[in-house]
Amino acid sequence: MKQINCRSFACLALIVIMTPILLNAQNTSLTPEQRIRMLRPVEKRPASMVLDTDTFNEIDDQFALVYSLLSPELKVEAVYAAPFHNNRSTGPGDGMEKSYEEILRILKTMDITPDGFAYRGSPDFLRDPKQPHRSPAALDLVARAKKYSSENPLYVVAVGAITNVASAILIDPSITGNIVVVWLGGNGHNWPSQREFNFQQDLKSSRLLFDCGVPVVQLPCTPVVTHFATTVPEMELYLSGQGETAEYLLKIFKEYHKDHFAWSKVLWDMTAVAWVVNPRWLPSNLIHTPIVTDQFTFSVDQSRHLMRAVYFLDRDAIFRDFFTKVRARGQKK
Repeated sequence: MKQINCRSFACLALIVIMTPILLNAQNTSLTPEQRIRMLRPVEKRPASMVLDTDTFNEIDDQFALVYSLLSPELKVEAVYAAPFHNNRSTGPGDGMEKSYEEILRILKTMDITPDGFAYRGSPDFLRDPKQPHRSPAALDLVARAKKYSSENPLYVVAVGAITNVASAILIDPSITGNIVVVWLGGNGHNWPSQREFNFQQDLKSSRLLFDCGVPVVQLPCTPVVTHFATTVPEMELYLSGQGETAEYLLKIFKEYHKDHFAWSKVLWDMTAVAWVVNPRWLPSNLIHTPIVTDQFTFSVDQSRHLMRAVYFLDRDAIFRDFFTKVRARGQKK
């Protein structure tokens, strides 16, 4: 009798755990076939996208922003400042504000007006899934996404904590049928832990992303994007003398670390932009979305809806494309 009760309790517990996941997945009107079609590698050019970035977190976001703006394959419609908290901020709200200011600095070097283009994001991480942050970024994403469809999606390239995107989905779940979220966050699905900076800062938003049914393309940090590293000599060779924007990128790259001897730096966030520019450089597979646990791990359920996960990247091809575009801009100045 005790064995039966235990089994019954286990089944009940599983139902309680899974119910919100199933309900969230039903928030989208997408059929499995539509989701798979939306997850196909990008073909339409230019691809419409927005960039959600914790730009002052370190230095890779600045490179990602410049790369997206220099790429004719993309039509960047807006840039959102994401919250972050590390030794470069006093809290998530301060991190968001510093990111917004950094976005403005980058845009100024490129003679791009921020009006109607750059937006402040969430002042905090998601504390309650029933209370999304109605930030200018989240509200703009909701309004912008409504202009798109499953046949013509908006690519939401997110390279920080996924708070702004999660808030937009909570404000209006219907937009999950109009967007594809390309997120640099978390680690490989066979990695023992998901304690990666973007993922662990906002666990509730990370869970919502995988549960809600929105088409997701994930670029795992470890062990995939960790290979996207460069050095000071390479940066000096290709950025020096290529205009104000390139000189700013070179400056912050060199200042990020005092000792440059045998040192390289991963420019993580450029890879999310690169997947939209040319998915062939970042091969990927369709896999089932994971269950995000409170222990910052992934559990597996092969009945869940599909997503796409990158498993390799062509480091040289991406940097070659970036340096070519930077130098082409520098020669026009």
